[in-house]
Amino acid sequence: MNLFFRIFTWKRNNIISLAILFILVVLNFYGLYTNRFYFLKPDNYIFPLLSTIHFLYLYVIWFKITQGEMPDPKMRNLEYALYALLVVYLFKIYDSALILGSFSEYEEHVIPATFKPIGILTLVLYCSLPLFTLISFIHRKRYIGQYNFENYNDNLNIWQ
Repeated sequence: MNLFFRIFTWKRNNIISLAILFILVVLNFYGLYTNRFYFLKPDNYIFPLLSTIHFLYLYVIWFKITQGEMPDPKMRNLEYALYALLVVYLFKIYDSALILGSFSEYEEHVIPATFKPIGILTLVLYCSLPLFTLISFIHRKRYIGQYNFENYNDNLNIWQ
């Protein structure tokens, strides 16, 4: 387990998570069946808007670790929102697998050659995103600390 955390340090994990999120935001506008990008569909903007929570969480982790700060209630609330976002990620895994599995149903139709490669890439990225998210939770607990707010009011001196 120690080797695992030497390979996936918090910096590498943040960079990989940022790259995966950015690629998935771009691929979210891509239509697998038509080989086109759809920027005018309002449904395509749901994932990018929700992923801002994840981008913000990655920034907060980077900031707290580099500045040596302790966790705060805003960070805790952001992490709880990311727990809910994990359900959206699981739904996107299911949705991508369903679309990729429908290839045999539409063999008679003209399907672009990019259907399988882009579909597999999307599925792999959606499957890896929850794993790197869970790793970032472990890094938060390891480097920033646990959420212990019982004595929060006693240590609220922000001028230190």
